[in-house]
Amino acid sequence: TQSTWEKRRWQVDVERHRERMGISRDTVSKHTRTGAKPKLHIKKRKFLMGRQPAATKIGEKRIHLVRGRGGNMKHRALRLDHGNFSWPSQAVTRKTKILVVKYHPTSNELVRTNTLVKSAVVQVDATPFRAWFKNFYGISLGKEDAKDEKKKEEPKKEEPKKDETKKDETKKEKKPRHDKQCRQKLRDKTSKVEAALVDQFKTGRLFCRVTSRPGQCGRADGYVLEGEELAFYVRKIAEKKKKTKKALG
Repeated sequence: TQSTWEKRRWQVDVERHRERMGISRDTVSKHTRTGAKPKLHIKKRKFLMGRQPAATKIGEKRIHLVRGRGGNMKHRALRLDHGNFSWPSQAVTRKTKILVVKYHPTSNELVRTNTLVKSAVVQVDATPFRAWFKNFYGISLGKEDAKDEKKKEEPKKEEPKKDETKKDETKKEKKPRHDKQCRQKLRDKTSKVEAALVDQFKTGRLFCRVTSRPGQCGRADGYVLEGEELAFYVRKIAEKKKKTKKALG
């Protein structure tokens, strides 16, 4: 049996080791809900070691490789500016630019610092999806409406000369081939897009949710928000805006 002095010495060694080791993910060093401190029956192990968080920001791509247990490599993304996002209702995925973090359920600090983590709601560039939709269905989402509004707002310009009109006619977009037009007509059944998404296409930005873990796999991939989920997050973002305005005002 160990003497009380030897036990105390062993506890002191464990506490010193705990301070030296830094970040840990063990449960032995944690207090219980009621505040009790569990007895130390084991020293810290290397497999219980933790690391500094990645805190991935929006910027030019920068990824560090980290060796993990068993020789497995983690891709620690420090900066990312692009990701693969899928459009579930249309079953299409496109690589697009990440513009800004708009909402996160855990902390406003992640929104303020534009930190990319799993479950973050971000705004991405809508151009790749708009281009695909135009090519697949022959319909430009939100673009024509925006053009019409600009035409109404702009004052009337002087009529161009005859030579200039001829040049403009040659620059007009060519109509697609007859077989492509037929295929686009057959696809009209699935070409309906909800009004909330069309409004986003007009602004050129789409709300998306990140589903990958940038600090572990080095990617920021996700999906476009639609339907009830989109309405939920839009409502949450509006509520946060109201709270910040009240706090400032």
